[in-house]
Amino acid sequence: MKTNAVVTCIAMASLFGSAVVIAEGDSDSDRSHPMAFVKDSAITTKIKTKLAADHPTSLALIHVDTDKDGVVWLTGTARSQDDIEQALTIARATEGVKSVHNGVTVKKDD
Repeated sequence: MKTNAVVTCIAMASLFGSAVVIAEGDSDSDRSHPMAFVKDSAITTKIKTKLAADHPTSLALIHVDTDKDGVVWLTGTARSQDDIEQALTIARATEGVKSVHNGVTVKKDD
């Protein structure tokens, strides 16, 4: 029960955090159309929620962004190549995703 509450809190924080980032720094003029914005954030939130459920520590390290065409961009770092592969698998299996670009690198613990 506690795990579900934690995952829900992380998912909600991701949703609100994504909206703030998109509103602050996006110069893509096509996002002025509400349907494009909703589609982008919905896909991003689905992926972040799945990452949080499967690998809660990876959520803070792997950043997810989705453009208006359903193309997902994963960036940041992961602890292993297996974590990267899992994130790619989650993103590719998410409804509405057309393709996934991987910019995640492995960062070993210091």
